[in-house]
Amino acid sequence: MMITDKDMTHLRRCVELAAEALDAGDKPFGSVLVDGDGNVLQEDRNRANTVDATYHPEIAVAKWAAQNMTAEARAKAVVYTSGEHCAMCSAAHAWAGLGRIVYVSSSKQLGEWMAEAGVTSDSPINTLSIQEVAPNIPVAGPIAGLDEEIKALQQRSLQKG
Repeated sequence: MMITDKDMTHLRRCVELAAEALDAGDKPFGSVLVDGDGNVLQEDRNRANTVDATYHPEIAVAKWAAQNMTAEARAKAVVYTSGEHCAMCSAAHAWAGLGRIVYVSSSKQLGEWMAEAGVTSDSPINTLSIQEVAPNIPVAGPIAGLDEEIKALQQRSLQKG
């Protein structure tokens, strides 16, 4: 799938939200929900440490979409995110009936970065790709170049422990 300049604008915002999350004491993840016409409808950042362990931005935007958009509008929407959805977020995205996902960095990359830092995952669930959880959702990512910015944020997060 081709990544457009509009896609890049939304992805850069995800990186900004991820940095905000890290600065606030959460892991660096951010997401933006865009309608079929390219208008930003909702955005959020990770709050898994400061609110609760299930407060991932991908779930927050999926919940908002389910409550505020028609099924047709949700199917045309795009979720941009700094990191590939975890299994919990992939399932929420699919159940909400949202369309395409575009992510900056993959779960595989995050695992590699954690290994480089000598950190083991504290996740209580297996790492699965979006397609393994929700095979009918169109997905694009990782985004070369921009993923290096997420890597730097993740490295800062991993150093904090």
